[in-house]
Amino acid sequence: RFCLPLVLASLPMMATGKEIAPALQDSWGDFWLFRFFVNAAGYASIVVPGFLLIQYFKRRNYLETGRGICFPVIKSCVFGSEVKTVHQEDGSLPPRAEPTESSTARQVFKLLFCAAGLQASYLTWGVLQERVMTRTYGATETDPGEKFTDSQFLVFMNRILAFTVAGLYCALTKQPRHGAPMYKYSFASLSNILSSWCQYEALKYISFPTQVLAKASKVIPVMMMGKLVSRKSYEYWEYLTAALISVGVSMFLLSSAPNRHVSTVTTFSGVVLLAGYIIFDSFTSNWQDALFTYKMSPVQMMFGVNVFSCLFTVGSLLEQGALLESVRFMARHSEFTAHAMLLSVCSACGQLFIFYTINQFGAAVFTIIMTLRQAFAILLSCLIYGHTVTVVGGLGIAVVFMALFLRVYARSRMKKRSKKLPPGEAPVQKV
Repeated sequence: RFCLPLVLASLPMMATGKEIAPALQDSWGDFWLFRFFVNAAGYASIVVPGFLLIQYFKRRNYLETGRGICFPVIKSCVFGSEVKTVHQEDGSLPPRAEPTESSTARQVFKLLFCAAGLQASYLTWGVLQERVMTRTYGATETDPGEKFTDSQFLVFMNRILAFTVAGLYCALTKQPRHGAPMYKYSFASLSNILSSWCQYEALKYISFPTQVLAKASKVIPVMMMGKLVSRKSYEYWEYLTAALISVGVSMFLLSSAPNRHVSTVTTFSGVVLLAGYIIFDSFTSNWQDALFTYKMSPVQMMFGVNVFSCLFTVGSLLEQGALLESVRFMARHSEFTAHAMLLSVCSACGQLFIFYTINQFGAAVFTIIMTLRQAFAILLSCLIYGHTVTVVGGLGIAVVFMALFLRVYARSRMKKRSKKLPPGEAPVQKV
C-alpha cells in the first residue's frame, strides 16, 4: 500500500536529476509532467465537446438538412467545401514565382533582405527564449528575484499575435477560396502548441545549444512520421544524412563534461521534453502536408492553426487560473512584458519571412539560411550565456551541419534530375 505514494513522491526527483528541496517536493505545480497533464486536460475539455458536436452534425446529415443563420458557419467548420487540388511540390507551399525581367542587383537585395529578416527574427527569438526561461526578473542585492514558469502563457502570446497578423494579411490580400473543414486544423494546432510547450519547458533542464541540435535532428522522426502518416518513400542519401545527424548529436550530448555549469546539464527531463517536442513537431508538419491537398495558401494555414491554438491555450489558462497570474507577473516586471511582446513579434515576423523567402527563392535557399541561423544561434548562446562546448562536442556540431548541407545539396540535385524525367515517372517524395 505504500509503494504507489513512494513512487509518486520520487518522480520529481528523478525528472530533475538533482535533489529537490523539501518545500518543493510538495508542490506538484513545479513538476513538468503534472503541468503537461493539466494542460492536456484543459485542451480535452474543448476537444471532447467539439468532437461530439461534429459527430452529431454528421449523423444528422446537417449538410443536407440544415437551415438557418448558423448553417454557413457549421458547414465551414464541420464539412468545408471538400474541394481538393493536386498535391503541390514540396508538400506545403505553392510553387514560387519565378522572377521576370528583374536585375541581378534586385535579386541580391531581396536575398539579403530575406536572410537578414530570418536571422534577426529567429536569433532574437532564441536569445529571448533562453533569457525568459532560465533567468530571474526583479533581482536586487537583497532579493534573488523570481522566474517565470508558465510556458503555456508564452505559447499563447506567440499564437495570438500570429493569429492577428495572419488574419490581417488574409483580409488585405487575395486568397484562394477556402475548402478544408475548419476542425481539421485543430489536430495540427494541438501538436503545435504541445511541441512549443515542450520547447520552452525543456530550457529549464537543458542548454539552448543542445536544444538547437535536437531540432536539427528532427528530420529522423519526420521521416518516420512521413512513412506512418503519408506513406512516403525516401532515397538512400536521406537515410545516410539522418544517420550522420544522429551521430553528430550523440557526440555533442555524450561530450558533456561533469563540471559544466548547472544550467547546461542535460537531464532526463530535458531529454524527454526534447523527444516530445520532436514527435509533436513531426506530426504537425506531416498533418499540415496532408491539409495542403485542399486549395489554400500558407497564410491561410497559419491563420487556421492559430485560431485553434488561441482557443486551446486561453481556455486551458482560464481553467487553471494561470492567465491572471501571468498578467500579474507582467505587471510586476515590465522587463518581462517587453521580452514576451518581442518574442511574439519575432515569431510572427519570422513566419512571414519564411513564406516570402520560399516563394521568392525556393526551399533550398531557405534551408541553407535557416541552417546557418542554427549555427549562429549556438554561437550567440555560448557568447551571451557562457555555455561551454568541448572539442568532441564541437566536432559533433560540425558533423550535424555538414549532414544538413549535404542534404540540401542532394535534394537540389534530385530536383534537377526529376525535371528531366519522363512525364509518367514521378520522383520520390522527400522531407
